[in-house]
Amino acid sequence: MTRSFIARLLVGAGLVGIAAVTVGNVRHRSTWTTAELAMLRSLSLRSLEPLGADASNRYADDARAAALGRDLFFDTRLSGNGRVSCATCHVATQDLQDGKPLADGVGRTARRTMPIAGTAHSPWLFWDGRADSQWAQALGPLESAVEHGGTRAQYAHVVAEQYRERYEAVFGRLPDLTSIPQHAAPVADSAARAAWSRLTAEAQEQISRVYANIGKSIAAYERRIEPGVSRFDRYVDAELAGSRHTPESALTTDEASGLRLFIGRARCVTCHNGARLTDDHFHNTGVPLPAVTLPADSGRVVGVRQVINGEFNCTSRYSDAKPEDCEELRFAVTSGPELDRAYKTPSLRNVANRAPYMHAGQITSLDDVLAHYAAAPAAPFGRSELVPIRLSPNERRQLIAFLGTLSGPITVPPTYDRTGALAHPAAR
Repeated sequence: MTRSFIARLLVGAGLVGIAAVTVGNVRHRSTWTTAELAMLRSLSLRSLEPLGADASNRYADDARAAALGRDLFFDTRLSGNGRVSCATCHVATQDLQDGKPLADGVGRTARRTMPIAGTAHSPWLFWDGRADSQWAQALGPLESAVEHGGTRAQYAHVVAEQYRERYEAVFGRLPDLTSIPQHAAPVADSAARAAWSRLTAEAQEQISRVYANIGKSIAAYERRIEPGVSRFDRYVDAELAGSRHTPESALTTDEASGLRLFIGRARCVTCHNGARLTDDHFHNTGVPLPAVTLPADSGRVVGVRQVINGEFNCTSRYSDAKPEDCEELRFAVTSGPELDRAYKTPSLRNVANRAPYMHAGQITSLDDVLAHYAAAPAAPFGRSELVPIRLSPNERRQLIAFLGTLSGPITVPPTYDRTGALAHPAAR
């Protein structure tokens, strides 16, 4: 949801009144004003717009690519030590994250694992937005020295040895890899970088093309992972329909009070708006430094430079988009003090299930998160956007109670066979 749409909702706050809807012989009288109901609707999954095409990935909606991507997502051979896959950090039973302050791949990373559900709707990926598509995001960890720790030449060999038929059915013929070393890439590792430099420009292009297609396959799978309906969504549906609440849609007094705070005095919707409860923007909220010593992290100010110059961004030769399709990248804000130590607003869907919080897991509980936002301390560096909010301990408890209603099952793609057909059509 855009800021302009939020503004229109807030302007409409003058349309106060009590909503009353007749459904059959039951007349449900809501305690929400017309403007508040409009806000609630904007926050529910009912308002999540259908997923548009990914112009940068022509294979995004190809079921065969998704089937291949699903297997690549769980394949530990796509790592330097043979023990790490995408699913190592994006755990299916943990909201597709790992519950750790800092993710562990072949080494320890410097940031928290972000959940995947609904990220296909986002223009920016990673805490600092250094990727502008799911497929570009999927590629970053594969060559990270502390995440998967492998190289694009290695992954091309894995595809050729394990997935050749399926890859070629989607992307066309693989290049001849007989003269390509097992480990070569433009990465920090000096041996792999030297091996890469010895390849011809044509060979580098061919390997990088296979590498990009690996990302596009994984993205075709991840694209189908969506947030599921929560009790909050059912509550909003019942309120809008004027229906009496069932146990599946009712909110307790504390939860309803927390919701009023969320859209009102606590000002949570300033950043956590829209059906995914994120504005997809970047903010400095004065989060403290991690307890452990980590490399300096400036957030978006560095991330935006990386995405602008990215080898696999929307305007790159590996993208399927036309330049005019890449408006987010072309018009990205690239400078200004507001970018310093600014991090992407995470979705609040299933937030109660995934402590700890913030980009490096600095805050361990939701109560401590709310205490931080209420106090609005100065940022370690850069300028925090927060202003103090007076919340009593009871109000913090009510907000936390509401946040618990945002949990719902993740919609995970069905299992496909190698042709892209549903392996179990009866489950459709």
